[in-house]
Parts: sequence; structure tokens; C-alpha cells
Amino acid sequence: MTALALARSRRGLKTLVAGPGQGRTRTRARSFLPGLLIVGGPLVLALAGPLFAGDAGPRGTSLTTGDGHRFGTDFTGRDVGRQVLLGGRSVVLVALASTALAYAVALPAGLVCALTRRRWVEELLMRPLDVLLSVPSLLLILLVAAAVAPGPAGLALLVALVTLPDAARIVRAAGAEAASRPAVEALRMQGESWARIAFGYVGRSVARTLAADAGVRLTGALYLVATAAFLGVGVAPDAADWAVMVDRNRAGLFVQPWAVVVPALLIVALTMGGNLLVDAALARRGSKETRV
Repeated sequence: MTALALARSRRGLKTLVAGPGQGRTRTRARSFLPGLLIVGGPLVLALAGPLFAGDAGPRGTSLTTGDGHRFGTDFTGRDVGRQVLLGGRSVVLVALASTALAYAVALPAGLVCALTRRRWVEELLMRPLDVLLSVPSLLLILLVAAAVAPGPAGLALLVALVTLPDAARIVRAAGAEAASRPAVEALRMQGESWARIAFGYVGRSVARTLAADAGVRLTGALYLVATAAFLGVGVAPDAADWAVMVDRNRAGLFVQPWAVVVPALLIVALTMGGNLLVDAALARRGSKETRV
């Protein structure tokens, strides 16, 4: 027996012992690994970082390295490492909350528009969202912030508000195709409830599209939250926040780059890792549908 034939027989024996399902499971798990590795660090720092930040020590010289500060000091002499541990929770929680709030409204509104047979219902729901869509997102946030100073909760509501029109239109467009199928008419003739038709059939049919869009919305929410914090909306000017750190320390980028590079890289890792996880989940769902 040649070496090639021997190798093939060994692979075949391993497949028989382990079974094809186990190999597919390992492949699916590996597809999530890059996204988990990229997003895991920023998430752990954001959620658990404040527990390990410790007490604030004496302030040092602004924008310097050394003197017991692993990543140097920021523009006010605070330890950059401690500020990084404290500064991620607000960014992550506000972005997640705003995305969840946007979809909590966009999903039922979009499904109602997709399934309704009354034109006026669709007009009533979608036209106000079109007005919001015509105003640039960041401009709307700044206009509201000029009148009312929002905290983190207010910033989450604002980001959800500007994200809502796009999300609702995606849900309506994706749901309209599924709602036009004969299966939906059959479910209506059987006397199924609206909720079962909307969420049980139409919602499941467009789940892949909505999952992809949710990843994009989360990335956009992270961008808007970071940009708003960069402009001083929703957070104090000297708050421990990754976006604020990038803004306030950028003048000393070439003197003490860690104060800008570390929080900026963490924000980038959050967006990249989140999109990789969504892509892996979509690929896994697509392979299941292909086998079925």
C-alpha cells in the first residue's frame, strides 16, 4: 500500500469513528473563532474592566510614559491603563442598548407594514420614519443635544431613534417578499393568529437578512456613540470613555501615542469582531438550509 493510500485509509477510519457530524461541528466552531478572538478582549475589558481598575493613584505629568504607568498618562496625568479599564462599559452598553431598542420597534412595525392589506396603515407607520431618515443621523443627535443634554440613557435613545428608520425599512422590504408567498395565505385561511404568521413564519424566513442587518446596525451604533462621545454628547469632557480618550489625547498623539492608539484599537476590534461573528452565524445558518 502506498503512503497516499495509507493516509486516505486513515482519514476514512477517523471519519467512521468520529462520524461526519462531529467534523461539521468542529468546522462550525472554528468559523466563530476569529470573531470571538477579536471581540473577546474588548468585551471583557468593557464589562469586567471596572472591577479590576482599582483606586486612582496620584496623577503624573501629562502625556508621558514610564513612572509606573504601563501605557503612560493621558492629557490630565491619569493612568491610561486604568482609564481603558473604566472607559469601555459606556460605549458597549449604549451601542447594544440602542441597537436592541431600534429593533424592538422596527421589527413589529416592519412586519405590520409587510403583512397589512391596508395602505393607510403602512403610510401611517412609514412616513414619519421617512422624515427622520431625511435628516443626517449625527446632525439630529447634535440638534437634540443642543436643546437637552442627554446622559448615557438619553444617548442610547437618540442613537436608537436615528437607527430606527433604516432598520424598519429593511424589515418591511425583507418581510414583504415572504408575506407574498402562498404559505402565508394558507396560514390565514387556517385561522392562524397574526403573531404566529408574522413572527413564526415571516420573521423566521427573513432571519438571515435581519441578522446581517443587525450586525451592520451595531457597527453603526458603535460609530455614532463613539462620535457623539468624541463631540462631548452624552458624556462629560473628562469622562473615562474610549471615544473621549481618543478625542482629548489626540493632540499628544506623537508624544504619547498609547493614550490614543489603545482605545482606538479597542473600538475597531469591537466592530470587526462583531461583524465576523455575524458572518459566521449567517454562514452556519445557510449551510443548514442547504442541507435541508
